[in-house]
Amino acid sequence: MDAAKLEYIEEFGLFFERVGGSRMLGRVLGALMISEPPELSAQGLAEVLGASRGSISTATRTLERMGMVQRFTRPGERRDYFRVRPQAWEESIRQRTHEISAFIALAEKGLSLLDPETPDARESLEEMRDFYAFWEKQIGHFLELWEQEKRERAMDE
Repeated sequence: MDAAKLEYIEEFGLFFERVGGSRMLGRVLGALMISEPPELSAQGLAEVLGASRGSISTATRTLERMGMVQRFTRPGERRDYFRVRPQAWEESIRQRTHEISAFIALAEKGLSLLDPETPDARESLEEMRDFYAFWEKQIGHFLELWEQEKRERAMDE
């Protein structure tokens, strides 16, 4: 792989680390995003990234659980291959919606523990609940718009 692609992979890894993930997850995902063909074996990932098979295995399992990467095999071969899952980015947003619902439930549980006559104590939890409820609604709307955009793009092709 050429130097510009390797630099991109490292940039992807650093970005993932900045947003709370692990650098290796980002590096694996970055490598899969720009590989041609758009798939690599675990061994290929280890070679490209100069990483151990163990760290590649951990990263690919995590990315699979996140819905970002697909594992597959080829007939007659024993090795696993990986590719970015179709609609991976959309799925990551859908998974975040479940997390948002959990924040709303936590806020509501906290509110149920507080005396309704103490508005100052409730303010932070109410803000949390209301913010995430708004966000949950907007993500649903955003995903509907995205589906419409995909349909329009398909018609234009």
